Amino acid sequence: MPNTAKPGPGTQPVDFPPYEPTIPQMIRAFTDAFGQREFAVLDDQRMTYADADTASAAIAKGLLAIGVGKGTRVGLLAPNSPNWIAAWLAIGRIGALGVLLNTYYKPRELDWVLRHADVQVLLSVSRHLNHDYLARLEEIAAPGDDPVIQAPSHPFLRSVWVWGQSDRPWAGSIDDLRAAGEAVSDDLLAAAEAEVVPADEFAMIYTSGSTAAPKGAVHTQGAVVRHAYNLWPFRDLVADDRIYTPMPLFWVGGMSFMLVAVIHAGACMVFEERFEPGETLALIERERVTTVSGWPHMAKLLTEHPDFAKRDLSSVRGGSLYALLPPEEQIEDPELRVNSLGMTETLGPHTLGVMGDELPDEKRGSFGWSVPGVEHKIVDPVTGLECPTGQRGEVWMRGYSLMVGLYKVERADAFTPDGWYRTGDSGYFDDDGHFYFTGRMGDLIKSSGMNIAPREIELVLEELDEVLNAFVCGVPHPDRLEDVAAAVVVRPEQPLTAEELRAYTADRVASYKVPRHVAVFNTPDELPWLDSGKIDLMGVKRLLSERFADH
Repeated sequence: MPNTAKPGPGTQPVDFPPYEPTIPQMIRAFTDAFGQREFAVLDDQRMTYADADTASAAIAKGLLAIGVGKGTRVGLLAPNSPNWIAAWLAIGRIGALGVLLNTYYKPRELDWVLRHADVQVLLSVSRHLNHDYLARLEEIAAPGDDPVIQAPSHPFLRSVWVWGQSDRPWAGSIDDLRAAGEAVSDDLLAAAEAEVVPADEFAMIYTSGSTAAPKGAVHTQGAVVRHAYNLWPFRDLVADDRIYTPMPLFWVGGMSFMLVAVIHAGACMVFEERFEPGETLALIERERVTTVSGWPHMAKLLTEHPDFAKRDLSSVRGGSLYALLPPEEQIEDPELRVNSLGMTETLGPHTLGVMGDELPDEKRGSFGWSVPGVEHKIVDPVTGLECPTGQRGEVWMRGYSLMVGLYKVERADAFTPDGWYRTGDSGYFDDDGHFYFTGRMGDLIKSSGMNIAPREIELVLEELDEVLNAFVCGVPHPDRLEDVAAAVVVRPEQPLTAEELRAYTADRVASYKVPRHVAVFNTPDELPWLDSGKIDLMGVKRLLSERFADH
């Protein structure tokens, strides 16, 4: 169990597992403690912790049989499922490096990442939803008719293994891989596991790439195992919990903040093929889900679905979709809810407050405090000097959860000489150690000499019941440098005009903050979104810049 001391700024000690933080040791710990407890559910697939040990051992033996070992780059291309978990554990228990691939990648993106990551072995589903991955691989790599792949476009890729039967000569099935592993003894697997150490590189996770080419952040076994455990005291997570989240496991939030946390607690993850409000509500009721975590727009979709009032959601007691919580657990003011700041490079949150706690009014907007074991400093981007307390600057971070590096990027280009990582985020700490996030560096709109924070205007627009989403950014202007522009998604049955939205904003913020340009949309699908489920802010800025270029 984690340290139970009440977390607070500077008071919570670093809390790491009571065993060597490696995937093999974590598997032994959870098998001993939770063997017959349910671990993961997808439709009629139900996997216990003991099942996960057995399934991952079979895949690990298969990987050893085909020559995978320490440091081999093994791609994993599959949706959230017990199979994904088993394969991820298998990669870790023999010290290979798992390259976690986005199931929404189009051919061009998949091609780039497979080549950039130098993937040698790929574990994949053949299809998911409307994605045919075998067809995509044929398109980008031309694997040929030989099971040993030799494609000049991907010179290190040697084999592909898929769940289900394969009808391609160059792709074997996971069943065949397991069969090959039958020749590998338990002693050999145990010997391989014994050589795995916390410093071994384990997970390569690619950023969304909204402003540049994706970056591959590499994390060690020790960091992956430790971080979720160290965050445990900030969370109300117990063995009886059943967690639903659509967040993909191939992103850091799904892998670290959800999956590894669930493992430490001995809880259960509940998956579905895709998020669909009516089906999701039925799933939450049927599986007696206790925690629902996702993106804010999902809460509106769930609570406004006709089935919401019909479903028994009394089991739900926690998570990030606050509208689903019991009334007595809800915190209506979003600025009094505990928040966190994290990124792929930091393995998720590096500032955090106690989840579920209501902030006092004087800490409105706080993003918590530094996670134990993590250091921060706020740096003036112009002078390079550390800012005094309370002054806004760029957030620099270092500590145990920081990536060991960006793949194919020299260390001097990723970190300062003394190990700090420049996050590109802007904010400040107050005298009590609370952190306040003020945006990405460069996100501030500069109009006629004024600095304008987009989020302030977005919050005003989102007060309107008719508004589903609001995104604000600056668009170029020859005289004012930038104008404030807003992309607003309104409910089709409750339309608002651009002038009505401007008028509402004008009543609530200073005149220089009122958007000069408002584009109204009837569905979020009309805006660009990243595969991670986040809005593509650069795409929104391009859209608005093009629309209002001559205004």
